[in-house]
Amino acid sequence: MKTAPVIDALRRRGVEHVLVHTGQHYDRAMSQVFFEELGIEAPQHDLRVGSGTHAQMTARVMERLEPVLEHERPDAVLVPGDVNSTLAAALTAAKLGLPVGHVEAGLRSFDRSMPEEVNRVLTDAVSTWLFTHSPEAEANLLREGAALEAIHPVGNTMIDTLVRLRDRIDAAGREAHPDLPDRGFVVTTLHRPALTDGPLLAVAVEALRRVAAQIPVLFPIHPRTLARCREQGVALDGLRVVEPLGYLEFVGLVARARAVLTDSGGVQEETTFLGVPCFTLRDNTERPITVEQGTNVLLGLAPERIAELPELLAGAPAAPAAPAGWDGRAGERIADVLARR
Repeated sequence: MKTAPVIDALRRRGVEHVLVHTGQHYDRAMSQVFFEELGIEAPQHDLRVGSGTHAQMTARVMERLEPVLEHERPDAVLVPGDVNSTLAAALTAAKLGLPVGHVEAGLRSFDRSMPEEVNRVLTDAVSTWLFTHSPEAEANLLREGAALEAIHPVGNTMIDTLVRLRDRIDAAGREAHPDLPDRGFVVTTLHRPALTDGPLLAVAVEALRRVAAQIPVLFPIHPRTLARCREQGVALDGLRVVEPLGYLEFVGLVARARAVLTDSGGVQEETTFLGVPCFTLRDNTERPITVEQGTNVLLGLAPERIAELPELLAGAPAAPAAPAGWDGRAGERIADVLARR
């Protein structure tokens, strides 16, 4: 979702690009379906790193990406987001003397216990171009010693994808689960280890079942979360549990929902753009602009608070306008920067 708009903008400028898929997300439900729905061509290189520990995945990406970069010798390497593949690709390129552009630079939760935070900080430290999507990101980077001329406030490329595909998203949302009333159900996504790998998972599911007694709860369940439920004997009855959804169907359902409950980062941004109340089961967020906009409420790592959703929704404010730069043209701005350089 973050890369497709940049690829489109580069293609329109006649800039040659090579797409590398690390394979960190590798099954169809979590990977291939996104290529198909976003109209991204098949990657020229698929590293097939698969799952493993943080160290194993990072090491595999570095080991398998290095010969690709040595062969291609690109003028720039673009890395999006904050996953292990982001850091691994940035380090590999930097060690080969290749300039790195980080799409979504400067986001900070200030919680180094989160692997994504470590990935973000280290990726920014070795990047030549820091492409930011919200004002606080620039302040974070300057505080850490980044050069002002390296920072480029371009906007949010993930919102580019949402804007470009909005008609298809709305159609997919209407077709999916048509028995659910518009603004009459909650979508939930839970996958982070802090919530799913211990006793908090059972607390969260029980609270969701209490909510579901008042308003339907649609739960596209991550394979990892489903496995943990089975391991811990956590019953999911009372919830509408479905397999992971494609991008179009998922965002289409979010757009129709009364609210979203999540521990994800990207969903906080999509709900802010769509004006859908979001409740985040984390103590912090690297996307504070979503809280400042009033569309996102941090519940903390306190799953018992899920039961408060009906009450919280009763006082939810009207949706504000989208943040500056979340306008569908961020990919164009990134391509402009690269073309100038």
